Amino acid sequence: MRMSRPAEARLRAVGHPRRRTRTMLAVFAIILSLFTWQLVKVQWIQADEIAQKATNNRLTTSKVPAARGEITDSAGTVLARSVERRDVAGDPVAAKSFRERSTNGKPKGIDGVSQELARILGGDAAEIRATFERADARDTRFVYLAKDISPAQWSQIRALDLPGITSEQVQKREYPQGTALAPLLGSVNAQDVPGGGIEQMLNTTLQGKAGLHQVERARNGSEIATGENLDRKPVAGRGAKLTIDSDLQWFAQNELAAQVKSSKAVSGEIVVADKAGNILVAASYPSFDNNDMSTAKSENLQNRAFTDTFEPGSTQKMVTAGAVLEEGIMTPKSHVEVPPSLKRAGRPFHDSHPHPTEYLTFAGVIAQSSNIGTILAGEKLPKEKLYTYMKKFGLGEATGIGFPGESTGIVPKVSTWKGDTWYTIMFGQGLASSAVQQVGLFQAIANGGVREPLKLVSEVQGGDGAMQPYTDERKSTRVFSAKTSKELVGMMQGVVTKDGSAPKAAVPGYDVAGKTSTAERYDSVKGGYDGVTAGFIGMAPAKDPQLIVSVTLQRPQAGTFGGDLAAPVFSKVMAEALRQRKIPPNKSDKLPFPIKYRSEESTSK
Repeated sequence: MRMSRPAEARLRAVGHPRRRTRTMLAVFAIILSLFTWQLVKVQWIQADEIAQKATNNRLTTSKVPAARGEITDSAGTVLARSVERRDVAGDPVAAKSFRERSTNGKPKGIDGVSQELARILGGDAAEIRATFERADARDTRFVYLAKDISPAQWSQIRALDLPGITSEQVQKREYPQGTALAPLLGSVNAQDVPGGGIEQMLNTTLQGKAGLHQVERARNGSEIATGENLDRKPVAGRGAKLTIDSDLQWFAQNELAAQVKSSKAVSGEIVVADKAGNILVAASYPSFDNNDMSTAKSENLQNRAFTDTFEPGSTQKMVTAGAVLEEGIMTPKSHVEVPPSLKRAGRPFHDSHPHPTEYLTFAGVIAQSSNIGTILAGEKLPKEKLYTYMKKFGLGEATGIGFPGESTGIVPKVSTWKGDTWYTIMFGQGLASSAVQQVGLFQAIANGGVREPLKLVSEVQGGDGAMQPYTDERKSTRVFSAKTSKELVGMMQGVVTKDGSAPKAAVPGYDVAGKTSTAERYDSVKGGYDGVTAGFIGMAPAKDPQLIVSVTLQRPQAGTFGGDLAAPVFSKVMAEALRQRKIPPNKSDKLPFPIKYRSEESTSK
């Protein structure tokens, strides 16, 4: 029986039943093959990859900070050290699962975790709970709950196995000496980035290499003990030993603070060094507490002994005097007739106090700090020679210590010395230097005319853990002969007498040699002179100088002269330094050189 033509057409349109069945089976087979292939791929071919991805999703990786190297003073007293602390964090979602099956009535969830933490930390459970809840409201699964806790406290917390509670290891820098050494040592922030001072200067030595801590955690945030945990231990930084005497630094800092306050000065510096160039004290006031940087004022972060420059004033006269002696132009006993005023370069020059004509020896010119006498002696010296000696002393150049922010000072090139510049530079105006540079100048005089590189660091820790000498490429420089240096020391002994400018600098039982300084203070902010810089630098014992002490006060309001304000502080600090070092007293009966001569004597010498 044949189909009608319409029926046959409909059948062709929808497909023959057998053909349709074969098509459906083919499609099904393809789908089944794809599914089977995917299953094989997941279970066999990509099983490791997928498992690793799942594991990675459960892994948390954190850096383990390295301890910075210790900083010690010359006697091994610790000045800076790193201690391990912990910051505790929580996951509010995971914390909700705490004691979820509890039937004993104990608090559970976030409330329970908060109470357990408060019990160990000694805090307020309500505050911890509120921190959790604020994080939960923001859909945040990480929030700090406590910072700077001890490792012992974290051990107690960890033993509770609180869900979602983790900790980060941190290194906290401690400074046992506090404000006494803060401007010298500097500080380190939470990211181990140094902020000035020795911490910055020796950062490549002190900074260690961070480690790695990787743990696998369950959904509730707890650590899986048998998970894929990984630890790469941090490498601690290397230590450094300074030339600083922390006991003497503490003493000097206290004396400086008292005098800055008493004289109503804006700031002050004390630097102490031995004749070999080792810096024993580098005090700067006002200071700050590097254990709590939140209270620090930005203007007090620098160590002014290195960073601040000022016109040195009369201490510069020792460069002029030394050059005159070294070139054979005068001797300490040469006669200098000092008039009340002196006109040079079209302007008058005066001394700090009005006086009639005085008959001083060259030693007397230094003892009484006469500007006029210094000009009369110094103008016999070619200006190029004076400039050469200034450069030999390192003026206008960095000391090479490498202290952060250290100033080079300013020494104008001799070709720019126009008008009265030559004369003012002779007695310390028209140039600028730091307190440390001035100490370097006097160190050379104390050391027989040889300028040694100033040093702050004596030893650093090597890769094997042993301490080794800290050296650099700086060399010694002979500035004056031993004879000239001895004469300069003898001339400066007259300063510390009743006929000199600083009798208050005397140290009982010792001969002291030194020089006062009182100079107008240039204020770069105001663009002009504002107040004075009052200072005193000296050495003792004068017969064989071992120590140099410099005291500088900036813009004092109660008093003016270095002999009145800085000299008494020098006396106290030098006396303490001599006592600590057990340097025996040494006092002579008379000065090496006379200060005055009679007017009827010949003035040709």
